[in-house]
Amino acid sequence: MLSNTALFNTISRRMAKVAVGNVRTMASLEPYQDYGKHVFSGAVADEYLKKHGASGDLLDDPSWVKHSADTVAAAVLDWATDNGANVYCHWFQPMASSGVRHGLTGQVQNMMMEFDSSDKTIKYDFKGKHLVKGETDGSSFPNGGLRATHTAGGYLAIDTSSPIFLRGDTMNIPSVFVSYYGAALDEKTPVLRANEALSSQGTRLLKLLGYDVDALNANIGLEQEIFLIPRDQYYRRPDLQLTGRTIIGKNAPRGQEMCDHYMAPLSSATSALECMQEIQEECWKMGIPLKTRHREVAPNQFEFAPLFGTNTTQIDQNIMVMQVIEEVAARHGLAALLQEKPFNDVNGSGKHNNWSIGTNTGVNLLNPGQVNEASGNDEVFPVVMAAIVAAVDEHGDLMRMAIASPGNDFRLGACEAPPAIVSTYLGDDMTSYLEGFKNGTGGAYNPGTKTLDLGTSSVLPFEVPAEDRNRTSPFPYGGARFEFRAVGSSQNVSMVNTVLNTITAEKFGEFADKIEAGASPQEVAKEALEKHWKVIFNGDNYDLANQEELTAKGVWRIDSGVEAIAALCSDKNIALFEKMGIFNKEECEARAAVLHDHYTGTVEMEALTLIDMINQNIIPSCKSSGVGPVAELTAAAETLKAAVAEIHAAESSYDKAKLARVLRLETMIDIRDTCDAAEAVVPADQWTLATYKELLFLDSHVDAPSGLDMDF
Repeated sequence: MLSNTALFNTISRRMAKVAVGNVRTMASLEPYQDYGKHVFSGAVADEYLKKHGASGDLLDDPSWVKHSADTVAAAVLDWATDNGANVYCHWFQPMASSGVRHGLTGQVQNMMMEFDSSDKTIKYDFKGKHLVKGETDGSSFPNGGLRATHTAGGYLAIDTSSPIFLRGDTMNIPSVFVSYYGAALDEKTPVLRANEALSSQGTRLLKLLGYDVDALNANIGLEQEIFLIPRDQYYRRPDLQLTGRTIIGKNAPRGQEMCDHYMAPLSSATSALECMQEIQEECWKMGIPLKTRHREVAPNQFEFAPLFGTNTTQIDQNIMVMQVIEEVAARHGLAALLQEKPFNDVNGSGKHNNWSIGTNTGVNLLNPGQVNEASGNDEVFPVVMAAIVAAVDEHGDLMRMAIASPGNDFRLGACEAPPAIVSTYLGDDMTSYLEGFKNGTGGAYNPGTKTLDLGTSSVLPFEVPAEDRNRTSPFPYGGARFEFRAVGSSQNVSMVNTVLNTITAEKFGEFADKIEAGASPQEVAKEALEKHWKVIFNGDNYDLANQEELTAKGVWRIDSGVEAIAALCSDKNIALFEKMGIFNKEECEARAAVLHDHYTGTVEMEALTLIDMINQNIIPSCKSSGVGPVAELTAAAETLKAAVAEIHAAESSYDKAKLARVLRLETMIDIRDTCDAAEAVVPADQWTLATYKELLFLDSHVDAPSGLDMDF
């Protein structure tokens, strides 16, 4: 890993040396010399721990919380105060936060101070006991019955796998959040348990293959898609303010038909570029290497992507990225929309979860060249791949459950995200190799390449992978990783990675059991590939005939997110989670109830907002202009009220969610058509809600800054 100084110098050399007008470049910003200064890890931690007789190596062993907590706390206090922070919090991740909770985290911020008992002067106070543990009210967060007002204890404990970081005057301590009995009340605890299962079962299997490693870790890289819209127009849309998406809205005459927004230059004539630059600046200070920025397919849609890293750190950093995006956007006169489908008939936003498995020595098990060289065994790679293929086929229902966010209702299968059929793309080259392996052909997998010759001396022939990219697959292999493409943009991806690690760990364990019982690794992998081959699909997942073919073969297909959430409580999945030590039955049932309540609550907010918009905006606009379907709109508001009342009358969380889905995907879509028909006939000066034309086209609706000097 590059040092802070080396990383800054590398970036500086690659960035432009001049600024255009008010547009800043990274290389011109002195704060980049302090990259990672606000993260207590590496050289930063080592410097401060040495002042207290320890070193950064102390943090490598989690047992420091038992024997050296005061030492670490003293070093952390010095570091925090040197950087202007005098407040700390245990930074945790409650369930069901996506789309509703700003920052997706919980925290109580406490000043690191006390009064001296002798002279009543103020002094700093931050000890090991403050650092490693906290307590809060567990009953006031979504908990699915795991907590109640009379049994409310919730406990916070530091997660030593993710570094402490600063933002402003506050030191954030990444923590787990559990009940008095140790039940997970958060998103982080399950993924940490799944990491242990993956490492334990994976190292066991590798040892049987002659490759002895101490530990495995899951690495991920998260691509974050967003929309940036004018904030003054955002304030003219109650639905965007309260629900994150436009519940109604007639399409503008222009959308994404011409593919003109995708990777177009980031214009200096709007505030979007400066906003994105400042987002990157803030993230770099916290040690978040937000490397990539670009325009996405839909108008006003953008993407950030970081360098990959261990899953717990990447999840924490992505949550912080989302918070920074929302806050910085407001400072630039913009509103950031993180919801999966904020606008109709243009692409929604995802968060592609690029997942791989690494050893503690840095070998990527999904990179055939690396693992073949490190292990000296050509069978390691195909055995690992066979286990993953088997896991996807057997537990595709859990993968579908993990992406069942409310916003994905409108996104999956809409030619912008894969359909709700969980197959995997391996490409013809890899598929041919695995087919040969299961048929008895040995040897190492050497990924093929091909040469492109463009017929011009100005561009010399160059090599590309043998495989094309399949963006229609929910879980394609990409050369050294699998990309879970169906993940929603507003999600905390802890459940996604809990599932990936757990289902893979189970298969690693099953393979190890069979090898220990006397089977050869090749026999075990061959049997798994034969049984689960149907889940491999290299074609077009958007094609309806292909979807029917996959469904007929028995590949997991759950179109309804509500039904997918219910899969968490199937006998198969409860047994899996209990076996791997992730959830017990009570935790599975509680989490399903929380997710169903989250879905229902989201729909109820949308329905009540639509009632207000009909009564307070649309009907008055129709009446003032003397046009529009006033009677139909009046009836629609009553229909919505009755539907919400029916949801309230249902008994279980599951029953409420099923009714909410019908309301959202049937009733409200019909009512939207009526509202959009009204917008089509009401004169523009009588329509009080911001239109798609006003919301979606920053480039043509924001004046260029005055005095912009375009000379180079």
